[in-house]
Amino acid sequence: MPEAKRILIVGTGSIGERHLRCFQATGRAELSICERNGPLRERIARQYGVATAYADLPAALAAPHDAAVVATPAHLHLPMSARLAEAGMHLLIEKPLATRLDGLDRLQSILAGHELKVAVAYVLRHHPALRAIREAVGGERFGRPVQLIVVSGQHFPTYRPAYREIYYADRATGGGAVQDALTHLLNAGGWLVGRTDRLVADAAHQVLEGVNVEDTVHVVARHGDVLASYSLNQHQAPNETTITVVCERGTCRAELHRHRWAWITRPDGPWEEECFAGLQRDDLFIAQARAFLDLMEGKAEPACTLQEAADTLRTSLAILASIEEGTWVKVE
Repeated sequence: MPEAKRILIVGTGSIGERHLRCFQATGRAELSICERNGPLRERIARQYGVATAYADLPAALAAPHDAAVVATPAHLHLPMSARLAEAGMHLLIEKPLATRLDGLDRLQSILAGHELKVAVAYVLRHHPALRAIREAVGGERFGRPVQLIVVSGQHFPTYRPAYREIYYADRATGGGAVQDALTHLLNAGGWLVGRTDRLVADAAHQVLEGVNVEDTVHVVARHGDVLASYSLNQHQAPNETTITVVCERGTCRAELHRHRWAWITRPDGPWEEECFAGLQRDDLFIAQARAFLDLMEGKAEPACTLQEAADTLRTSLAILASIEEGTWVKVE
């Protein structure tokens, strides 16, 4: 059995804590953490039995690690990833890749020079329902895809009670519905039917108290010949996400909240479905951790490449530009 990989978790907020817990669940990693918030660092280290906890990045960089998980606010991802890569660490970078493209070329150059592996943590790529649809659509089981319809919503304060005090409150740190939640769906849409070419968007702050960023978003987009629409809010009672791909000879749909996908090929015919009973949110992150460890060992390709994540970032930036300009925007 391969020796356990030395993994540094940088940032132990909600998502960093989840990464720590799920890498531990693989049984294939020796974990340490880097967290500047003293009480949080002490609690996480004690709760998860982490022997090594660094108070700042320079201290962590002085110790040997095989890889790092970058789980800090999004505006820090690229500069922090560059410092970690210069120290010779493989990288799993939390989504979104960044809030701006500045620094991407430098990171790519460092990674190439050190022959390092990198993946970006768009965890929906590990959802079995979405993977089943990608296989079906990619294999043209239902013919050519022609339309993508994405509808999603949840009551964000229930899942992130501290949303007013964290990155979410400011677009500059990755806040707002576009960069926080919609980015998952944009990445999934690109994975299923190809990258986005152009779009027009509308968004507003409708409900969430204590912040001014958008909590409701509508996007109409083109993915090549595929027409797409995305509708998302972060204040409704049901926690639901459906992704529908209409093809020439059938329609398939992922209902991520029900952990199933379904398909129909005859007008007025029955839906057929495949369910993944008992699937828990941590299961996706454990699968992601295993995939990253496999990548490090040369057994797999990145689940989401740096280039794919950069395409998603460009799409998010185009949406924000469209919201401000009130017009169609080409995704460069």
